[in-house]
Amino acid sequence: MIQAVELKGIKRHPKNPILTKDDVPYESSLVFNAGVTKFNGKYVMTFRNDYGFTKADFRAGKGQVETNIGLAYSDNGIDWEVSPKPCFSFVRHGANRAYDPRLTVIDSRCYMCFAVDGDHGVCGGIAVTDDFDHFEILHITEPDNRNMVLFPEKFGGEFVRLDRPFSMYGKGGELFDTWISRSKDGVYWGKHRFLFGADDIPFCNSKTGPAAPPIKTNKGWLTTFHAVEILPSPELDAWDPKGWNKIYYAGIMLLDPHDPSKIIAIADAPILAPREEYEMKGFRGSAIFPGGMILEDSGEVKIYYGAADTVMALAITDVDYLLKLCLK
Repeated sequence: MIQAVELKGIKRHPKNPILTKDDVPYESSLVFNAGVTKFNGKYVMTFRNDYGFTKADFRAGKGQVETNIGLAYSDNGIDWEVSPKPCFSFVRHGANRAYDPRLTVIDSRCYMCFAVDGDHGVCGGIAVTDDFDHFEILHITEPDNRNMVLFPEKFGGEFVRLDRPFSMYGKGGELFDTWISRSKDGVYWGKHRFLFGADDIPFCNSKTGPAAPPIKTNKGWLTTFHAVEILPSPELDAWDPKGWNKIYYAGIMLLDPHDPSKIIAIADAPILAPREEYEMKGFRGSAIFPGGMILEDSGEVKIYYGAADTVMALAITDVDYLLKLCLK
């Protein structure tokens, strides 16, 4: 067991969890893995909303798990008001649900990456919106790929994204890697390159992947990632009566300001490791998964993360602290 201990200097907000199923004005069982950004003068959150079952239902093998993507707004990034209905779903061409949204503002438009489950596997999708009422679907990947995030700037006129393909062939098991690719229009993607893998992360013995979209600093692009430790036995809290054996950590790395396919440094310990009850107990306990990271003008960084695949939480830190973690 790795027993990773998070680095100091990250403070969980005293109002955690900042969004739960009880805040949603329509059917909801779990609220997590949200994308968060600033758009048109407001903090905006699109969150994964699973519904149609209870803990007792799930344990008994009853109920039908359904998913949509909800929408919430905030004036301060802490207190959220959920819109009266979901803002997005994706049921077409063999797909049966969309989930795990990530938000990035590029050239005054808001792009949403999301995952898609369907008859032919798991895919990633990219949509763009100006009002969160209407979404234009730009791209759906081939299976199997997910955890896609976009950089908030173009490089040489091209979009750049991070993603995590997870073919069971090749390396085998769940040693999944993070890749980077480019596109001129957001529709057709290529120039795929390996970025980093589980072997590069000292607190990981399984899969890695992108988390929140990167933020720009004077030293380069800070980006969070998720890293998974698999335990020998299913000893963690979970709604599944068989238990759960995966710990999800949040890490931080610094990418080159001009060529984000080059890694400057990776912090050698997680910035967030499960420790609070709302992170340790839930649908899948001991899981932390950042989906949004906002750099304020003051230098404060807000990191929004799903906790135990059950609620949304917020951690506060400083951009200089995150840079020191990488550059030391």
